[in-house]
Amino acid sequence: MTDRRLTPANDRVAKRGMANPPDGVILTGGTPEQVITEVADLCAAPNGARDRQLLRGEKILTLDVHKGWAFIECATGYVGYVGEAQVSEYIGKTHFVCTAATHGYEAEDLKGSTVSSLPFRAGVTVLDERRKYFETDAGFIPKAHLRPLDRPLTDPVAAAQLFFGVPYLWGGNSTRGVDCSGLIAEAFTACGLVVPADSDLQRDHFGTHLASDSKPQRGDLMFWNGHVGIMVDEDVMLHANAHHMACRYEPLEQAKLRIEAQGDGQMIAHKRIS
Repeated sequence: MTDRRLTPANDRVAKRGMANPPDGVILTGGTPEQVITEVADLCAAPNGARDRQLLRGEKILTLDVHKGWAFIECATGYVGYVGEAQVSEYIGKTHFVCTAATHGYEAEDLKGSTVSSLPFRAGVTVLDERRKYFETDAGFIPKAHLRPLDRPLTDPVAAAQLFFGVPYLWGGNSTRGVDCSGLIAEAFTACGLVVPADSDLQRDHFGTHLASDSKPQRGDLMFWNGHVGIMVDEDVMLHANAHHMACRYEPLEQAKLRIEAQGDGQMIAHKRIS
């Protein structure tokens, strides 16, 4: 059975080169584009439920545009629909937001008007460097808030900790709202890794499985059915969860007991990212 999330085909088009494309659709190589809104919902269908989110500057492959919706494939292979107005031609980006959030100002004036409000890992193009600000295509942004693409972060746990206190949002991928797998994806992507989007995909296709009695260490991922968290140290996990409706620290053993008691089963996997 094919996985809808990873199948670059719908009832109109299919990506050229995919295995077993549906009959009667147009084969296409797609058009490289990028997200131009600060955050864009990636939906399961036009006007459908949010599966995931994409951030400003993310490169995508647009396979079809129909009735105001673009059918796209992301860098992770995940597919879905975004509003046509939320994507445009690919021009690339040079830097990403390396703080929890930032503002783009109309001028080099911290008291001035803002023209954008960007979450962690949103991408921009730097046009000029000033004393305290970069001039970008999203306004003047404090230099300390941006990092060149060729200098990814090195500690996914520190990246994940930028999300502490962020409200829980099903399918969320930003510091405006995040879910469990969104937290993991954003933290490791900021460190230069291509990370599957959902917790089941992360469990099956990311990292190395460890024995159930292995001692956790910083950066390990802990999985339940439909849930994942990242270890801050050998005892404490950081995870975005619906119990707290936020991204919170929780002792691992306490989380195991609570999650099982609420009917969501035992922990099913412990993985390490080399």
